Amino acid sequence: LNRHYFALPTNPGEQFFMFCTLAAWLITQAGRPFQQPQEYDDPNAIISNVLSELRSFGRPVDFPPSKLKAGYGEQVCYVLDCLAEEALKHTGFSWKRPVYPTEEPEEEEITEDDAELILNKLEEDVAVEDSDNEENFIDLNVLKAQTYRSDMNDIAKQEEILQSTTDAAEWNLEVERVLPQLKVTVRTDNKDWRIHVDQMHQHKDGIESSLKETRGYLDKLHNEISRTLEKINSREKYINNQLEHLVQEYRSAQALLSEAKQKYQEGSGGVTARSRVLSEITEVLERVKQETEEKGSSMTDGAPLVKIKQALTKLKQETIQMDIQIGVMEHTLLQSKLKEKSNMTRDMHATVIPESTVGAY
Repeated sequence: LNRHYFALPTNPGEQFFMFCTLAAWLITQAGRPFQQPQEYDDPNAIISNVLSELRSFGRPVDFPPSKLKAGYGEQVCYVLDCLAEEALKHTGFSWKRPVYPTEEPEEEEITEDDAELILNKLEEDVAVEDSDNEENFIDLNVLKAQTYRSDMNDIAKQEEILQSTTDAAEWNLEVERVLPQLKVTVRTDNKDWRIHVDQMHQHKDGIESSLKETRGYLDKLHNEISRTLEKINSREKYINNQLEHLVQEYRSAQALLSEAKQKYQEGSGGVTARSRVLSEITEVLERVKQETEEKGSSMTDGAPLVKIKQALTKLKQETIQMDIQIGVMEHTLLQSKLKEKSNMTRDMHATVIPESTVGAY
C-alpha cells in the first residue's frame, strides 16, 4: 500500500475491505482477539465492532459510522492511526536514534597532465579547498610557505651568480623523487555544480551519438512503412476496380432487400390489424353462441315449470293454514266478546257489587 492509499478515492469497495482487514490485524496486534472479516460480511456490523474496540482503548469517536463505509478519508486515517499506536504500545516498540553509514573517501587516479602545478593555480586550489573544507593529500599552505621562503632565499643570493652549477642528471633525479609529492588529488563532491555540468555534457554526447544511430533505423523504418502503405493503396485501387460491378450488384440487391422488408412490414401490419378484428368478431360470436345455447336450454328444459308448480302448491297450503288460523282467531275473539257481554249484564242486575270486582273495570 502506498502512503496515500486511504487518503484518495480509487476503488471504494476494495479500499473498504482493505481498511477492515488492516483494522482487524491491528486490533489483534494490540492484544485484543478480533475475527478477521470476510468479503461478504455485513459492513455495518464490521464498522460497529471496530468502533467498539476503538472506544475500549479510550479513543474518542465523534463521527458517524457511515463515514467509514467509503474506505477513505480523514476518519479512516484517524481510526488506523489510533489502532497503530495501540499496537505499537502493546508490542513495546520504541524509536531509536538513526545510525548513518560511514562513507570512506575514494581515491582517484591522477593523470600525468596534473603533475605540474603553477603557483597561481595552486593558490586557487588552496582557496577552494579552504572554502569547501575538503581534505588533500598534502597541505598546500605549507607548500606555499616553503616556496615563498625558497624564493626569498634566491633573491637574497648574490646577483653575480649567473651560471648554474647543478648537475642535470641530479636535477632530473630530484624531480622524479619530488614529483609524486607534487600530485594533488581533490575529492569530488556529488553536490558540486561542476560535476552536474560534466554529467549533463556526457549525457548530451551519449544522446547525440545514440540519436545518430537510431535516426538511421527510424528513417529506414519510415521508408519501409511508406512503401508498404503505397503498395496497400495501389492494391486497394486495383481491387476496387476489379470488383466494382460486384459492388454495384450488391448495392442493387441491398436496395431490393430494403424494399421487400418495407413491403413485408406493411403487409405484416395489415395482417396484425385484421387478426385483431378477427379475434374481436370471434369473441362476439362466441358470446352470441353462449347466449343462444342458454336460451334454447331454458326453453326446452321443464325444470322451471316444475318449480313453479311446486311453488303454487306450497302457496295453496300456506293459504289454507292461514285461513284456519284466521277462523280460530275469529272464534276466540267472538267468545271473548260474548263472555264480556254476559258479565256486564250480570253486574247490572246485581244489587250488591262485590269488592273484589270493583277494580276490575
